[in-house]
Amino acid sequence: MARTCSILSDAGINILAMAVHDTVDNAVVRFIVDHPTKATLLLEQEELYVMEQDVVVIEIDNKAGALSRIAQSLAEADINIAYAYCTATPNQECGCLVIRTDQPERAQEILSK
Repeated sequence: MARTCSILSDAGINILAMAVHDTVDNAVVRFIVDHPTKATLLLEQEELYVMEQDVVVIEIDNKAGALSRIAQSLAEADINIAYAYCTATPNQECGCLVIRTDQPERAQEILSK
């Protein structure tokens, strides 16, 4: 983690979001950065395995039911969620939600309404 974050920060790349999921043999680290192409090239030069995926990033109300309404809207549109992560502190009015779906453009359109 330290090495990967240093590679990005040394190149002036800001990490906007991150999620780490550990497995038996390794970890999957997901980054959202402000310069994705540059980040991909730098990490590949370091012989790290890199995949790019489109995700939907939205601001959501920090109150009960907000995530449920989003999930229901996507389910009604027959859009599957592959993974999601979000965060907010108790004092924030809004949080940030990152969703990987099988139809990111359509999901973005639905959730923008």
